[in-house]
Amino acid sequence: MASIFSRIVAGEIPSYKVAEDERYYAFLDINPLAKGHTLVIPKVEVDYIFDLDDETLAGLTLFAKRVAHKIKEQTGCVKVAMVVLGLEVAHAHIHLIPMNSEKDVDFSAEKLKLTPEEFTQIAKDLAL
Repeated sequence: MASIFSRIVAGEIPSYKVAEDERYYAFLDINPLAKGHTLVIPKVEVDYIFDLDDETLAGLTLFAKRVAHKIKEQTGCVKVAMVVLGLEVAHAHIHLIPMNSEKDVDFSAEKLKLTPEEFTQIAKDLAL
């Protein structure tokens, strides 16, 4: 069965898309730690990021870098954290999280509750 991320890429499940090319997809995390918290994935479904072939992993990182620059520009944060974490989705992914302190990257913290309109506006602001 396809992962939820593969189903998002296929358009079976809606997402707040930030960026896309032929190999990668970036979309807002629906349980964000901060406004602009974005997930970046390869379109190929591979569970563990370090099982990606070298070209795909390098390309994913470069794609994430472009998205991170836009997040920093739009949110005014000090830095954008890049976190590889998570066992709940069997599809390699990178979290990009706007941060002004290390406390902003605490996954045990309460997640933001945003309206669909807020998500839509953030995705529009971050779109590449």
